[in-house]
Amino acid sequence: MATSTAYNALKIFLTRRMRMSHLYQPVMLRRLLLNNGRASRQEIARDILDRDPSQLEYYERIVRDMVGRVLTSKSDLVRRQGATYELVGGTDLSSLEIEDLVGLCEKQIAAYEEKRGAAMWEHRRRGHRAISGTVRYEVLKRARGRCELCGVSHEIKALEVDHILPRNHGGSDNISNFQALCYTCNASKRDRDSTDFRGSREMYAHREQGCVFCDVADADQVAGNELAFTRRDGFPVTDGHTLIIPRRHVENFFALTQPEQNAIQQLLATTKSALQVRDPRVSGFNVGVNVGEAAGQSVMHCHIHLIPRRIGDVETPRGGVRRLIPGKGDYPIGMVSPAAAANCSGSQRKRARPARDISGLKSIYTGRIGLGRTQAGSSGRASIR
Repeated sequence: MATSTAYNALKIFLTRRMRMSHLYQPVMLRRLLLNNGRASRQEIARDILDRDPSQLEYYERIVRDMVGRVLTSKSDLVRRQGATYELVGGTDLSSLEIEDLVGLCEKQIAAYEEKRGAAMWEHRRRGHRAISGTVRYEVLKRARGRCELCGVSHEIKALEVDHILPRNHGGSDNISNFQALCYTCNASKRDRDSTDFRGSREMYAHREQGCVFCDVADADQVAGNELAFTRRDGFPVTDGHTLIIPRRHVENFFALTQPEQNAIQQLLATTKSALQVRDPRVSGFNVGVNVGEAAGQSVMHCHIHLIPRRIGDVETPRGGVRRLIPGKGDYPIGMVSPAAAANCSGSQRKRARPARDISGLKSIYTGRIGLGRTQAGSSGRASIR
């Protein structure tokens, strides 16, 4: 029996040509076929939703932790047995009573929908706005699969990528203004965050007259983004010594906002890679921040030092930034500190050993790395300004 051109094209696509990174394509084609070749975006979305267990799991948690907890606290109305809920006296209700009570439920639902409208689902929409797939991926990768506020894993709560400073308060779509939050923290941020954003634009535009880092010419900047830039150090410790500097005049690292920290971290990563491409001999880095005069800060505009290191650039690199204090750079690797040894009893002291290397554990958060043999570091106080 002869087959249609459309049938042949679809069959070849489904059996030979289709490359799947998810189940979306066959689900959409199935809906189109069942609807005689036409289907609305909403109909296709509903089919995908029906096959997404994470949506059901999300609302199971809502029932368990929110509405179920509220209603079971009223012991004369609802009680729970395991994962099942039951009305107190529910079997005594007549069909007319049930019909009347269901009508009251629907009346309350309609009244609330009229009052709140689409806003009541905003906490679910927020993680699905038109955010670039590349930006979403980079933000989730940076977060290592965990909420950047509470630290919960994506395996426990779904993560949403959203603006730190909302767009309606002047926030940009630059990657430094995004964060990954679990749905609970993201909803709480909306409901409870009372921060006044009206001065945010002015805050980020603040420059201090006469500050050497506020007046860096564009030609002297190596790279940059919306909130930070890089320039080579004027008195480099090693070739390639680079400063990462927030554009806003802010005195120290601890006064940086989260978007500024994100912007600086982004530039640290890209500059590190660029330096290694530029000079393959670079095999280590010192990353340093001076906060306050006591720590050696001489320019009171926050800046982070990225100092590339090469094998043999100093005779003894071990100790790294510890060499800021004379005599503190050398210490016996694998031994406990004198203070810790003094607190051990004789039997405990004999058992003191280097940390066990369990770096092969699957989770980077539960793994610990054993002490290595050497570590790139600075040659002394001169490496940090």
